Amino acid sequence: MSPTTLPAGPEHGHVTFLGAGPGDPGLLTLRAVEALANADVLVAEHQVLDVVRVHAKPGVAVVNTDPGPSSDRHPGTGTPQLTVVDGTSTTVAAPAERDAAHLVMEAARGGRRVVRAVSGDPGLDAYAAEEMLACAAAGVPFEVVPGVAAAVGVPAYAGVPLRDAEGADVRFVDARTASDRCWTEVGASDGTVVVSTTLDSVAAAAGELVAAGRKPDTPMTVTVAGTTTRQRTWTATLGTIAQTLKQAKVLPSPEGGQPVIAVVGERSAAARREKLSWFESKPLFGWKVLVPRTKEQAASLSDQLRSYGAVPHEVPTIAVEPPRTPQQMERAVKGLVTGRYEWIAFTSVNAVKAVREKFEEYGLDARAFAGIKVAAVGEQTAKALIAFGVKPDLVPSGEQSAAGLLEDWPPYDPVFDPIDRVFLPRADIATETLVAGLIELGWEVDDVTAYRTVRASPPPAETREAIKGGGFDAVLFTSSSTVRNLVGIAGKPHNVTVIACIGPATAKTAEEHGLRVDVMAPEPSVHKLAEALADFGMKRRLAALEAGDPVTRPSERRPGARRRRTTT
Repeated sequence: MSPTTLPAGPEHGHVTFLGAGPGDPGLLTLRAVEALANADVLVAEHQVLDVVRVHAKPGVAVVNTDPGPSSDRHPGTGTPQLTVVDGTSTTVAAPAERDAAHLVMEAARGGRRVVRAVSGDPGLDAYAAEEMLACAAAGVPFEVVPGVAAAVGVPAYAGVPLRDAEGADVRFVDARTASDRCWTEVGASDGTVVVSTTLDSVAAAAGELVAAGRKPDTPMTVTVAGTTTRQRTWTATLGTIAQTLKQAKVLPSPEGGQPVIAVVGERSAAARREKLSWFESKPLFGWKVLVPRTKEQAASLSDQLRSYGAVPHEVPTIAVEPPRTPQQMERAVKGLVTGRYEWIAFTSVNAVKAVREKFEEYGLDARAFAGIKVAAVGEQTAKALIAFGVKPDLVPSGEQSAAGLLEDWPPYDPVFDPIDRVFLPRADIATETLVAGLIELGWEVDDVTAYRTVRASPPPAETREAIKGGGFDAVLFTSSSTVRNLVGIAGKPHNVTVIACIGPATAKTAEEHGLRVDVMAPEPSVHKLAEALADFGMKRRLAALEAGDPVTRPSERRPGARRRRTTT
């Protein structure tokens, strides 16, 4: 296949014009996710690609429609550049004379399913409308998947309802294309005006409204990076917004051209934003939180952190390798099949993975667990077993730990238990708590090393510099080994970084490495640890508001600033 030719297919393809929303990936509709999963080609500007590409299948071709550095045109109208999602994607060079519409048409004519994604809603994108007309003229079938428009979604995330109980009129204006007549009409109205503009043009838009008849003391809110964890909102009036942005030191700025949504009007609830700002007032809003676990282990924890407004960054500190002597594991798996055990206890997702891999090596599957009772130390381990096709018989009803598992584990009864032996596949560095407890309950235990844990490779230089330089707002330590390994592979976190530990033993290890522990979980649970960090963040936020200080993240503090030790 030549580099300028898309793969051939059926004569007629299909184009989906899709609204990617204002920035939050969670605002994609179910229909949008379905269309993205079936796409052969994605066409979008860079920021939109970041939102939609995660839902695309491997091998999808990606057309980046961002204009070049010298272009002064709106996004989506520059020279298209085709890039790839991963190593298996198709690379196609886009000739410079072709705009996005031509490339969409070419991809569709090749019989491919094309998704043309735009920011917000395609019905409000003039360039998407032109491309739809081109498809219609060429007889290429297409559909439209609406998205959340920025002019509606961003005010909602900023805590600025556009209408009140009296049903105020709402007008939408794009300041970049608005005519004098448009400004005159909205200026004569007393309703709410939603203005799409850029940061360095906000003051000019405010001036247009005042010149058109709006009072200078009319409330105004300005939101940048709306619906993302970079969102920031300023409240002022038409007459004071320029000074407000200057005092906030956001203008002049090289980022002055970034888009913003401004809401103007007496009934726009701008004055009530302090009570209605649900998004920016999340306890960890915008915090970069380091999670020293693998993506598989950190998935639910990262989701929880995102619900608090944080931006989790997973850094593996431990790598899993097979045991040095696999014979012990091989004998145990054979014993599992031949009826040697009454129970098998899994204390980690990695233990499940190790047994599953050994099963696959022998051509076995979940049916080999027939007649054997299965225990899981917690919900994540139980989920890994269920994915394997095994429903655990025992999961702790209380604390999800070895101690919690022992609390619910039945003692050995020679009348009801035909076999008195437990198979315990675990890490080489696991503690003896579970083994000792099971023996005390009358069970014989085959304590088998199923995998070894070794220190992971160092993270990228950028991450290491952020850890040591105060680029992270907090780090969650879920075990003593995560403390030792993170410091070993990346260096000690900066003194402005909030240190959160899962329990006293982990906190002691952190202090031994020269770290001040700010937060400690009330019980040894990663989810309780995240809750404790969120509680710390909320108290920190409220203290700043009560003192009349701006709410800042720990990483925004002055270098070398002393921290007060607070244990939650």
